[in-house]
This record gives sequence, C-alpha cells and structure tokens, in this order.
Amino acid sequence: MTESVRRLAREARRDMRQGPAAIARRQRARLAEMVAYARASSPYYRELYRGLPDKVDDPSLLPVTDKKTLMGHFDDWVTDRQVTRERVEAFVADPDLVGARFQDRYLVATTSGTSGLRGLFVLDERNLAVPTALSSRTRGLLGFRDAVRALARGGRTAVVAAPSGHFYTVASAERFRRDHPRLARIMRSFPIDQPLPTLVDELNRYNPANIAGFLSTLAQLAEEQEAGRLRLRPSVIMPGGETLTADVRDRLAGAFHAKVRAAYAATECNFLSVGCAHGWYHVNSDWVVVEPVDADHRAVPAGQPSHTVLISNLANRVQPFLRYDLGDSVLLRPDPCPCGSTLPAIRVAGRAADVLSFPADGGGHVSISPMLVGTVLDRAPGIDGFQILQTTPTTLRVRLQPTNGADADRVWQAVRDEISQLLAEHEADHVTLERAEEMPQRSSGGKFRWIIPLTTP
Repeated sequence: MTESVRRLAREARRDMRQGPAAIARRQRARLAEMVAYARASSPYYRELYRGLPDKVDDPSLLPVTDKKTLMGHFDDWVTDRQVTRERVEAFVADPDLVGARFQDRYLVATTSGTSGLRGLFVLDERNLAVPTALSSRTRGLLGFRDAVRALARGGRTAVVAAPSGHFYTVASAERFRRDHPRLARIMRSFPIDQPLPTLVDELNRYNPANIAGFLSTLAQLAEEQEAGRLRLRPSVIMPGGETLTADVRDRLAGAFHAKVRAAYAATECNFLSVGCAHGWYHVNSDWVVVEPVDADHRAVPAGQPSHTVLISNLANRVQPFLRYDLGDSVLLRPDPCPCGSTLPAIRVAGRAADVLSFPADGGGHVSISPMLVGTVLDRAPGIDGFQILQTTPTTLRVRLQPTNGADADRVWQAVRDEISQLLAEHEADHVTLERAEEMPQRSSGGKFRWIIPLTTP
C-alpha cells in the first residue's frame, strides 16, 4: 500500500468516525477543488463554467454533462494536453496493452455502457487509489466461517467479465497482475464469450473463494451450480453491471450458499457505492456526489424514484466527470439503513438484466448476456449508438447510429458479422438479424435501453 493510499484511508476512517457532517464537509471541499481544477486545466470546462462564482461547492450550480457531449469534446475535456482521443484510440487498438500504463501514468478503459454509446475513459492514479483506501468499508462482510472458507481457497477471486479488451473489469485486473506478479494467481479473469460448459470447467478447476461478474452471467452460473455441473463453495458473490432484484439475490445466495454483496458503480466512478446485507447501495459520498433528479434535472425528494441520476467523481482529475448524467433511475432511502451505515443509501431501477433468450435446436433455450452483446459491438468500428430489439423468439432487429462520416452499409456489415459470430458460438445461428431503418429510441418513460428482449412489455 502506497503512502498516498494510506493517507486517503486514514482520512476515510476519520471522516466515518466523525459522522455524516464530516463526510458532507469533505465532499464540499473536494467538489470545490475539482471544479477549480477543471476550470483551470480543461478548455471545455473553462468555457462551460464561464460566469459561475469563483468557488463552487454546490453541485446544483453546475451545468449537466453527459457521455455523448463529453466524448464529442474529448481533446478539450481532458486536463492533460498530452492525452488526445487519437492517442487513446491508438492505445486501445492494441490488445497487448490491456492494463498497461498509458503514457506511463493512466489506466484506459472502454465501454459501450448502458446507453449503447462507446466511451473512452482515462483514469488517473488517485482515481485508482480511492477504492483501495475505501476497502475498509467492505470489511466485516465475512463471518468467521466465511473467512475460513475463503482462506481454504487461497483467497482466490474469479472475475467473470468481458472478453479480453480494455474494459474496466479486465483492464483493472490486468493492471493488478502487472503491478503484483507474485499475487497474480489470486485474481483471474474468465471471459464470458466462451461456451458456458468451458467456463464452468475452468471455474471448477480454479475453485475461487470469491466470484465477481455481470449479474446476468452469474445468474446463468447459478443454474449450472443448481444442476451440479458447477461445484463451487465461494464465500462471497459480487454481482455488478445490472440491477440486482431480491429474487435473483436469493437465488444466487441459495445456489452458492454464499453471501451476496452487489456493487452499484460505473467505469466513470468505480468506487461509487458498496452494497449492504439489506439490499441497499451505500454511496461513498466523501468521494462522489450523487444527485437523484427529475427530467429537468431538479432534485427528487428521498423516497421517490428519480428520472435519472447525476454523479460528480471527486477523484479523477485527468478526465473530470462533474454533474454527469449516468442515465439510471434511483431511489434515495429517506430513513437510516438497518445495516448501521451512515452513508446515504440508494436503490437502482436502471440497468435491468435484459438477457436475450432463444429456443435451442435440440430443445431448451440459449441465453446470451446483454453485457456480452455490448462488448462484441464495442469492437465494431463506426458506431455512435445502437439498440437491439427481439421481435420474435428467433429474430433480432438492430437499430444503429453510425458516427458522422461512416459508411452506414459497412457499419451494418461489421455489426452483422459480430452478432452472427456471437450467435454461432452460442449455438443460436438460427436467429435472424434484421437491419432497422429507424435510429435507437428511448422508451415512453424516457429511459434508454440498448437491449429489449421479447418478454419486455
């Protein structure tokens, strides 16, 4: 643990001991510092914040930002003039550089995200240090028997994640392996693009103490565990990426006889919250501002679901996310959480686990994770946005938004090839792909969904 991490950890423990008022003071101070830094170092924010007071520690005074706008101003948005979109694109085009330090300083991650819009994210060392500094807030999740079970499996963690690429789960795990080669064996990534029987066999051989991954994939693994093909005894299951409902939580806990601790986070802020035993996500509000808002970006009272949620990451200076529209509907708990944490608690309605399910040729069904669809489309060039609708049990309708200047026919061909290959690998090559003439669309409630299964009303 570096001195920087130790210092941040001491601050985090001290603020927690002193209570919510100390956390709130720390948040305001860090917000004012981040706003000042962004104005001084980012041409985009300098222009956006023209006319604001010299010191801003109230997030409601700031204009709202979003992924599409920031990605469109990438070179002016970043605060390091040596970081350009062209250089980042060249870096992520090389699979051998996953987890390597970009310009000897930064971690780079890509994602399609729940919006279907590809993101290029540059994370600085402080942003990467904060999760380690806050790790004490996840301690105490294990009882004595859980700890014994974890030690019996060498503390190994299996990360069931996107295929090899610069996705955050993969890149951060690879960074850990690069920085700590002697500990590399205790953390291993298992790509979700391999056939399910192969994934099951590899996990059985690894025998992890902890399993983290996309919720929809973990739900599939629970089926394998119940059927006896997967034979694991983990201490903790850590689902992410999609909304964890009570019934899925109970199924995971029952299938693996393990504690389930979900996390609500995003590549834009990977330390956003930590889950508790009562199904709430506790926001690390000393390092992130979370604002549940209505469609006009006005604050929504506690106890009411929001239209969307705005976040301000108070750690990452190279690529500041300030009042950033994350696109999820959340509900802020109006009363203290029974778990005892004094951090704000939220529940999330967004990021539904929209698994695509198709009838199999030999009977039964074939299921494909929405995250897997998103990761394969991330490889296809020329896409600004996409949306996939299942219109019949064996038909997918694909809506595309090509980037400006891209050849729409070539983009469609690339997308069709990627999805066709994915379907063939999962023995669903009987599924028909249709090219939609219309662009990706939001639902009547304003929420954008990039995968819409047949079962969706």
